[in-house]
Amino acid sequence: MKLINKLFITGVALAMSTSLASAADYTMRISHQFPPSHHTAQRLQQMAKDVAQETDGKVEVQIFGAAQLFKPNQHHAAVASGQLESAIILTIQWGGSLPEMAVTQIPYLMNAPAKQKAFLGSEAASILEQKLLDKGVRNIAWIVDTNDLVFTSSTQVLDTPEKFKGVKIRGLNKLFDAGLSAMGAVPVSMPGSEVYQALQTRVVDAALTGVQAASSRKFYEVQDYGAATAIFLVFDNLVVNPEWWDGLPEDVRAGIMRAADKAVQSSLITHEGVDPAEIKKLNEAGMEAVVLTPEQAKAFEEAMQPAVREEFLKSTGDEGRKLIELIKAL
Repeated sequence: MKLINKLFITGVALAMSTSLASAADYTMRISHQFPPSHHTAQRLQQMAKDVAQETDGKVEVQIFGAAQLFKPNQHHAAVASGQLESAIILTIQWGGSLPEMAVTQIPYLMNAPAKQKAFLGSEAASILEQKLLDKGVRNIAWIVDTNDLVFTSSTQVLDTPEKFKGVKIRGLNKLFDAGLSAMGAVPVSMPGSEVYQALQTRVVDAALTGVQAASSRKFYEVQDYGAATAIFLVFDNLVVNPEWWDGLPEDVRAGIMRAADKAVQSSLITHEGVDPAEIKKLNEAGMEAVVLTPEQAKAFEEAMQPAVREEFLKSTGDEGRKLIELIKAL
């Protein structure tokens, strides 16, 4: 009996020591706003596994999705202050605090797959990364969220600028809404969590969202029509606290970067225009969805881009002009 007890105690001690020995040296908590089905949420789950492998288990990535830890508008402060090691901040969420980040939202400026790939590591990307660092966060990954939008509606297919006149539409932000207003639409501001109900109750007539998001958010249940186009680029920036990052050993940082780069590469869009498979999903779910023809997309560009560009330059000036020219040259 004494021998059995001794063996039991020894086994427990060995198990505990093995557990302690295999425990990660560093913890990287990543907060984001997406539901588990979102493509970026899934990439982050894979990245967590890749980080463990690339760092030989030295880093444990803990992911807190669906805004369960911090709300989207709290991520910047949480990471900059060191409350959190890392978070996802979308390029469309910076608003007036970092207006240069909105350059990706200028309609049809960098929507093409070749542009997004060329942007990585470019001078334009470096300028924006420095601005993020000046705001207290270091960007380690430009994860592509979407380069398309679908204009959904309860009344008709919004496939020409003229059809937007008088339409109450859930807007995106002040910048992009300038383009909607230029077409005669009436943008309405509201949180993303309220859009489905607003469409259902006809508080607004129309909305805009990514084509994949229209499926995951089940807009087809409350909107009959959709007009999709590859119009602009949204990045999900993976940012980290600079002090925490700089305190990591060089080999650990390199391992995290290799894992982050895998996430970025897997996010790059390779098809031109809108993915036909995503439009097929919406149609099979009951929405009458179409993809704008090149001629129709050109009409949207001519109607929206000047107004959005002008709004962008109001807050960015010469630096904004430089960014636009750098991106046009990619």
